[in-house]
Amino acid sequence: MTGYERLANAIVLQAVKDYRLALKRIKMNPSSKSAMSDAMECEQFFHSAWYSALTDISDEYLINKLREEVKSK
Repeated sequence: MTGYERLANAIVLQAVKDYRLALKRIKMNPSSKSAMSDAMECEQFFHSAWYSALTDISDEYLINKLREEVKSK
């Protein structure tokens, strides 16, 4: 794996961690505007051309899997 691939993976992984945390915060406090804002920012990234350039993982697939994961816990 090249340095660029490791960097791309690290960027996507950090976004996943941030989104997961935002979803957990929303679950604990559904009226949290900051948590909702953080989640929306992550979703915008997942739907972006930059995300598509970094990975082949479907944005909708990833978002749905993370939502299911947080909902089930």
